[in-house]
Amino acid sequence: MTSLFVAAGDPLYASGLNWITLVIVLIKIIFSFAVCMGAVTLMIWFERKVISDMQSRIGPNRAGPFGLLQTLADGIKLFFKEDLIPEQSDRFVFKLAPYLSVVPALVIFAVVPFGGVVTIAGRSIDLQVADPPIGILLVLAMSAIGVYGIMLAGWASGSKYPLLSGVRASAQMISYEAALGMTVVTVVMMTGSLSTRAIVNSQAGAIWHWNLIRLGFIPAIIFIIAVIAETNRPPFDVVEAESELVGGFNTEYSSIRFALFYLAEFMNTITMSAVIVTLFFGGPDGYNPFGHYGSIFMPIVWFVVKTIAFCYFFVWLRGALPRMRYDKLMDLGWKRLIPVSLGWLLIVAGFMVNGWWGVGLALAVIAAGFGLARAFKIGADLEDRDQAVLPPVGRRPVPPRLLRRLTDGDPQGGVQ
Repeated sequence: MTSLFVAAGDPLYASGLNWITLVIVLIKIIFSFAVCMGAVTLMIWFERKVISDMQSRIGPNRAGPFGLLQTLADGIKLFFKEDLIPEQSDRFVFKLAPYLSVVPALVIFAVVPFGGVVTIAGRSIDLQVADPPIGILLVLAMSAIGVYGIMLAGWASGSKYPLLSGVRASAQMISYEAALGMTVVTVVMMTGSLSTRAIVNSQAGAIWHWNLIRLGFIPAIIFIIAVIAETNRPPFDVVEAESELVGGFNTEYSSIRFALFYLAEFMNTITMSAVIVTLFFGGPDGYNPFGHYGSIFMPIVWFVVKTIAFCYFFVWLRGALPRMRYDKLMDLGWKRLIPVSLGWLLIVAGFMVNGWWGVGLALAVIAAGFGLARAFKIGADLEDRDQAVLPPVGRRPVPPRLLRRLTDGDPQGGVQ
């Protein structure tokens, strides 16, 4: 086990595994957990305040100064409410599902570097809980486990409405995981390592070393869009489906179990913001005007500032954009993000070999893109004419696009 972490470059294990090392690891775990819980509390307050400002409201202002204790009051209320379990539910799975949503978010934050390297009692310590050699694969694995929490919550409730919402949420998350995974592969190719610390170190020195610029902006944009869909944040929060008068896969949950899902949503927002910063924006790297004395706290400051910036970006999207229609959401994932991320991955791989390979693959990707766009257009035209290649299972009386033109009152659609 020790050799595994030494191979990953974690200096804490350089002198072997003993009780001092275990105490330091335990302190880092407790500190990381406390930071996550405190950050979630502040994130809920921050989101409510920012959206209230965008909507010309006051927001929470009763409990504590500036309403800071309102989240704590809501948590205490949920903790003491009656815990209801549906009669037709699978009791064990029903109780397990919330934890399958919370635990992955905590584990993801454990491999995120939130600072540099400090020396305490002669030991060099990375400011992150753990730096395994497969750190970024652990992030992908934990985000995939989160799908199980949502799906099992919908299925175990014993009601058709949470089940439908769970299926819809699972399909959405799995669809966007493909694009997210390919952008991560692009970062790993450029870095040459799966370690999150190595990914951060490869971007150190200057802003033009950040993967955001080295990879040409496209992977970062795709990753951010995929993260929004993965975390069920607006405008991709179709799992809530307010038009259906139910709350989604957690409709049957109450009390502390409902609070765990609520906690997981906001914790995922924070952890995935931190992952975005780690992969594309240099992690804790930034300008240090204090020289040696600032080498300890300035990386932490830069990491916190960057993470808060992305948390604000997610909140801003929630207050500014309407919810997408589900078919458009899936089209964006399968017909846009996956082809673009795959094509960009090939282009980056080509330029890493040499310039001519990069140019050749770029031309091939552009040609394939035009062909794919033409195929999508032909398919859409066939749907409009109701002349699909395969016979429809249930024929609609009016093609969907024509129906939208008719109901919108477009003169070209036949309404004068």
